[in-house]
Amino acid sequence: MSEIATLQYIKIKNAIKEQIQSGQLAAGTKLPSERKLSESFKTTRVTLRESLSLLEADGLIYREDRRGWFIAHQALRINLSVPFAFSSVAKAQGRSTMTELDFADSVMGNKESTQYLSLPPFTEVFTFGRIHYLDGKAVMYAEHYVRADRVPNLLQYPLDGDLSSLYREHWQLNTASCQYSVRSSTFDDEIASKIKATMGAPALRISKVNIDEAGIAQEYVVEHWRHNAVTLDMAVAFTAL
Repeated sequence: MSEIATLQYIKIKNAIKEQIQSGQLAAGTKLPSERKLSESFKTTRVTLRESLSLLEADGLIYREDRRGWFIAHQALRINLSVPFAFSSVAKAQGRSTMTELDFADSVMGNKESTQYLSLPPFTEVFTFGRIHYLDGKAVMYAEHYVRADRVPNLLQYPLDGDLSSLYREHWQLNTASCQYSVRSSTFDDEIASKIKATMGAPALRISKVNIDEAGIAQEYVVEHWRHNAVTLDMAVAFTAL
């Protein structure tokens, strides 16, 4: 890319960013089509897309498959240092939520789930997928793997609510600790289609193992977030050496 084109896409990015930060472009607003934007800025669509990609990387805009670009909402803040439920955290921040069950089944655990749940090969696990919405927009897809021996008949119960309350009420299971792993990722075609994102768009992958009071890993969860939809906080106390 030439120096002139580089300067141009930075200027375009800054111009759109200024309108977002000033409030002229409100959260959820749909940007004009790429064709109209390129005409307005008197540039090529290639250069425009460079600008939009930078804005997406900064978490200021996001793209929905076949719908175009939108101004991002404020990220949900989650403190990993304390137990939390998606709906409770969102409500405390004045946001609305909905959880939709995508599927539920009983299967032999795959390599990843049996490893994190400390199970031998060919062990039965319950697995289900859930789509989480924030202010009406799908922001995260979660894959759950649960030890079947700890929660008999789990699939007979509603799985679109607070799972911690469900486990506690019916099986007296409480999560005593969690082990987290967080890394940047991208959406594959399957996950992207479920939350109306675009394949290859930036994502945040959060995996966690929920451990009960007996020290048994009872659930392994993989969350695929739109990267601009969540901010993670954590407080750690260190003991003196």
